[in-house]
This record gives sequence, structure tokens and C-alpha cells, in this order.
Amino acid sequence: MIPYLILITLIGLLSGVIGTAGGGLMVVAIKKIDNRAMSLLLGFAAGIMAAISFLDLIPEAIHEGTLYSAMFGLLLGIGIIGFLDLKFPHRHFSLRKDGGKKEGRYIKTGVLLAIGIALHNLPEGVAIGAGFMVSYQTGILLAVLMAVHNFPEGMAVGAAMCVGGVKASKVMLICAMAGVPMGIGALIGGFLGGVSTLALSVSLGFAAGAMLYIVFDELIPDAHRKAEGHSAIFGILAGIMIGIMFIELMH
Repeated sequence: MIPYLILITLIGLLSGVIGTAGGGLMVVAIKKIDNRAMSLLLGFAAGIMAAISFLDLIPEAIHEGTLYSAMFGLLLGIGIIGFLDLKFPHRHFSLRKDGGKKEGRYIKTGVLLAIGIALHNLPEGVAIGAGFMVSYQTGILLAVLMAVHNFPEGMAVGAAMCVGGVKASKVMLICAMAGVPMGIGALIGGFLGGVSTLALSVSLGFAAGAMLYIVFDELIPDAHRKAEGHSAIFGILAGIMIGIMFIELMH
């Protein structure tokens, strides 16, 4: 069990760091990403996460425990992510044309965004750890999707700090550090999922609740915001179909 928990932690850590640092790197190196491609990618991630939540995590949570333990976990996941979403910034910032004298404001914004992302990454890591307790393949897929989810968040941090005049190396370091708590969360999720079937039920419900909040509050709106034509809905529907196929193949 311990070697598996170490593996889960490392994969969760990589998911968080690669996602946020990748977003930061994109801002530092390329400055711009095609909106259609980003819309398709975010929609695709949303579709897969929704399918896994409704067709795999929630039914598995009910099977491992009871309807009530699954719903408790679901509400807990929604509640914690929702609370963090309301209390801590982690997504967007506005660029005002205030001139160079306001660069410090953007640095502060970038730091606050990084802190908000780090706080969000802890419960999101729990979702990854719980996914690994369903199957290794489910855990890996969730880790990849969470990395995709963190990509635009890393871009927000990187953009704010670049405008503030922060060196590229420091931007990358801060973005990467924001992803570290996801590894800690993955360890917690894997450990709780292995304690008992009831704890596993709550953990799986938590994972589903956290992911559904992310899907409907962040990924789908962002996909439509960046959409060109029907790119968002095509990405979402493709993700749902691939998610259904993945679940069926795993069972």
C-alpha cells in the first residue's frame, strides 16, 4: 500500500506542477494561444470529467458505501471547492492601462492568484488520489485532466507577473510551486480511500463533487468564452463520448 501511495503522490505532484508551470511557460515563451484550440481542449476535459463523475465515481461511491455516504462526499467536495472559489482568487485578473507605476499591483495579483491556485490544488489532488483507488487507469486520466484544468490558471499567474516585470525564471518557479499541493492532496485521497469502504465512498463522492464544480463553474464557461464557432460544444461532446468509451472499456 505504501509504495502505491508514494506513486499516487508523485503523479499528483507532476499533474499539479506540469499544469501550472506549463501555463506559465506558455505565457513566457509564446505569449498567445489559439482560442479555438484552447476552447476545444477545455471543452474536451470538461466532457470527460463530467462523464467520469456521473458514470463512474458516483455509482462507485454508492456501491462502496451507501447513497448517503456518497451524497455526503459529493456535497463536501462541492462545498469545499465552492468556499475556496468564493474566498480566494485563482482564475482571472484584469489588465488596466495604469502605466509602469502600477507594476507592483500586477505582481501582487500574480502572487494572490498563485496562492489561490495552491489552495484549490489540495482538494483537487484528493480527487486524483480517490480516482486511483477506483483503478490505476482512472487515476492517471484524472491526473492528466487536472493538469489540463491547471493550464489556464498557470497562464493567469504568468500573465500577471510578466506584466509586473518579474523575471521569466521566477515566474516559472512560482507557477510550479502553486502546483505542489496537488501531490499532497493526492496522498490524502489515496490514504483515505484505503482506510475503509465507507471512507472510500466519501472520498469518491468528494472527487465527483470537486470535479463537477470545476466542470460547470470553470471549464465549460471558459471553453465557451474562448470559442470560435462551435468549438466549445464539439469539444464537450467529444469528451463525453470518449469518457463513456473509457468507462466501458475499464469495466
